[in-house]
Amino acid sequence: MHPDLGAARWRYFEHDADVGVEGVAATAEEAMANAAAATFAIMCPPERIAPDATLTVEFREDDLELALVTWINLLLAHARERGLALGHFVLRRDGDLWRGEASGEPWREGLERGTEVKGATLTSLDVSCRDGHWRARCVVDV
Repeated sequence: MHPDLGAARWRYFEHDADVGVEGVAATAEEAMANAAAATFAIMCPPERIAPDATLTVEFREDDLELALVTWINLLLAHARERGLALGHFVLRRDGDLWRGEASGEPWREGLERGTEVKGATLTSLDVSCRDGHWRARCVVDV
């Protein structure tokens, strides 16, 4: 895990067996994109990942918190299916329709493999705005 990377955009929080991830930003969508960045940084340092391949996801969800878990789990599933290390994330919303993009590259020799993340959970799930800053957090299963 690389807790010092991207500290202004995301951070980790303590959890007994797994890892808590938290994205912070000016909007909910950016905070959720940053939570995805924190999740994937557990597996590989994002600054080592070239944005050579892009995957897109689209889903419907009217609950912000459930949208966070859905977003991260879709990314994990698609990245695993395509053999990608992801390091760059964008998420947009139009009502209950979410569209996201992530870019990265196929796993290769030279990319440091950290701890595998299996999925996002409902534990410590929160997407909220406090003092003008959005935070998106949950625990991911490692």
